[in-house]
Amino acid sequence: MFEGFSPETVDFLWGIRLNNNREWFLEHKKEYVKYLYEPMKALGQELFTPFLDEPGLLLKVSRIYRDARMHHPTPYKESLWLSIRQDVAWWAENPCLFLDINPEGINYGMLFWKPKPAAMEAFRKELERDPDTFLRLVRDAESSTGVEVTAKSYKRPKPCENSRILPYYSWKDGIACIRHEDFGPETFSPDLAVRAGAFLTALSPLTNYFCKFGETIQ
Repeated sequence: MFEGFSPETVDFLWGIRLNNNREWFLEHKKEYVKYLYEPMKALGQELFTPFLDEPGLLLKVSRIYRDARMHHPTPYKESLWLSIRQDVAWWAENPCLFLDINPEGINYGMLFWKPKPAAMEAFRKELERDPDTFLRLVRDAESSTGVEVTAKSYKRPKPCENSRILPYYSWKDGIACIRHEDFGPETFSPDLAVRAGAFLTALSPLTNYFCKFGETIQ
């Protein structure tokens, strides 16, 4: 059961940012496990409960260790995150629901970070064919969460004759609806699972809509 993060969680996150080396981490590994990794696993299990019956979805909790093959200058990440997503080769090419914690606070929501150009072309075709479904999903998501659905667009807008879908037609990547919480008493409470869970559940229909583009364009 998720009992909340704690000020010690924040202390560790700032510690790893300021002392990103093996010696410091090994001295504080017990704090990492107790105050960061174990609470994140418990939170993930609670957030994933509403999605247990949805086929193809899985829960992933990240590791703090960086991939040594990437030759990153620091050995550890400064954040930990979980994602609820399809079982795919690279998560960034498919939409996911997520929560991450870092020294600045907690973020949770939906992210379709790096869809392939072919996936976005399929999205535009579907948008032209059936604009009402997508517009309703965006409207419902923004109304339920109070957060705008945003994306990065092509620098040169793509021609579109339908003014209703024009704001979305040139979307390129970085499609997101994310809430940020600064650290405070509310983020140290078990109620974080309730708030984040309601937010992710509200975004599930929109995430599922984008899944068909990520899944079919491989």
